[in-house]
Amino acid sequence: MIQDKPLVLGGKTFASRLIVGTGKYPDFETMRQCHEMSGAEMVTVALGRVKLDGPEEENILNFIDPKKYALLPNTAGAYNVEDALRISRLARAQGMKYLKLEVLFDQKTLLPDPIATYEASKILVKEGQVVLVYTNDDPVMAKKLEDLGVAAVMPAGSPIGSGQGVLNENNIRIIMESLKCPVIVDAGMGAASDLAKAMELGVDGILCNTGIAAATDPVRMARSFRLACEAGRDSYLAGRIPRKLYGSASSPQEGLR
Repeated sequence: MIQDKPLVLGGKTFASRLIVGTGKYPDFETMRQCHEMSGAEMVTVALGRVKLDGPEEENILNFIDPKKYALLPNTAGAYNVEDALRISRLARAQGMKYLKLEVLFDQKTLLPDPIATYEASKILVKEGQVVLVYTNDDPVMAKKLEDLGVAAVMPAGSPIGSGQGVLNENNIRIIMESLKCPVIVDAGMGAASDLAKAMELGVDGILCNTGIAAATDPVRMARSFRLACEAGRDSYLAGRIPRKLYGSASSPQEGLR
């Protein structure tokens, strides 16, 4: 059986290739159960929305076990470089190792602003931040971000929360061929089949939130996402048969009379 290479982010090896989020859950206990069921080892949280000075039951960090999960603070809500840097530096000041950088263009599309994303990445990498950067599925921008020294490039499969899966498989394939750093598809996963198809492209991992949190049964969906992520990776490593227009007999025809 083909030996898989490990997923390494910021010097740490992860067995799970699924990263899950913390938003849109009906309650923190459901979120905790979903994290457990997903098998994820990294959890992303919007730092700007954490109530650090409120009651303990309102602080989401109290429902994420730091011994089980690597915390990935993100800059959700940042629409310019200045806001992204402010949130990023707050995370670093609190001793958080990783950062998911996202600088969005507007609230309607929730698409990344490529220019602002590049500028913020450049500054944060120079400051020594371990940056996993959310970007569009443009292979050129992905390569430019890798050249800055980011820890991972995270192209959008489709718009955040849209549930459309990967819309441009060809661009993801080109990104995979061009980059040496980990490539993690971020956003747009709506069902287990979306994850399986994404992983079959050969990406190193997937980050998703809404597809689990907003499902009718979030805990069961978390389980399906875990299994799909694993199955998709195995399918990619195994190597699919070529697509053919006509059938091909599965039993040998030689020797038959």
